[in-house]
Amino acid sequence: MAYEQLPVILEKAVYLREKQLVGDIKKQITGLLPFSRATLWRRVKDGTFPQPVKLSERTTAWATAEIRKWLVDPAGYRANMGS
Repeated sequence: MAYEQLPVILEKAVYLREKQLVGDIKKQITGLLPFSRATLWRRVKDGTFPQPVKLSERTTAWATAEIRKWLVDPAGYRANMGS
């Protein structure tokens, strides 16, 4: 995915999948985020990245609105970890 396509994705997509966020090295797809899949999940776990939404049994994605909030202030972002 080319970086010039990223703003379009952020405007039109309601949810973003993991590969859109971190890319796929094997397929040479560039992701939106500058870190790996492992770092993504570590940040989700510690609340410094948005929590994903389970769309179905096998589909997990992130709300684009939450990704936008994170992009505005990655260092200051704290996910709402629920109850």
